[in-house]
Amino acid sequence: MLLAVDVGLRTGLSCYDRSGRLLWYRSHNLGNASRLRRAAAALLREYAPTVLALEGGGDLTRIWLTEARTRNIPVLQMGAEKWRKALLPYKDRLSKDIAKKAADLHARKVISASGAKKPTSLRHDAAEAVLIGLYAVQQLGWTESLHQTGPL
Repeated sequence: MLLAVDVGLRTGLSCYDRSGRLLWYRSHNLGNASRLRRAAAALLREYAPTVLALEGGGDLTRIWLTEARTRNIPVLQMGAEKWRKALLPYKDRLSKDIAKKAADLHARKVISASGAKKPTSLRHDAAEAVLIGLYAVQQLGWTESLHQTGPL
């Protein structure tokens, strides 16, 4: 399975199986780096992903990288521009605010297509984690025919 993370103190997470199907997604407000370190360790121990996909950089990303390295989990690290360019049409990438709104819309399509539980509300970090995971499974070739086309 692949665990995708929109890195931050407010962390978005999504999980995909080897067929490229979204299993679950969520958001956690971890508040500080110490709680994030404990949560990262616990999530990697509990879900034991075969691949970790991270969007972000800096100190908080290093926490995830360290935890993955201790468990020998390969990491796909990217910036938002990578997955946005691959998954969102140009008009949806004109600004950060437009991209976040578009991510919500496109993540809802992925959620619906996968049969995962529909959100009552969807935080932008969880929506982005869904798309980070979708991009990662496409890069790994873990995609179902439903998700093999270009931008959503």
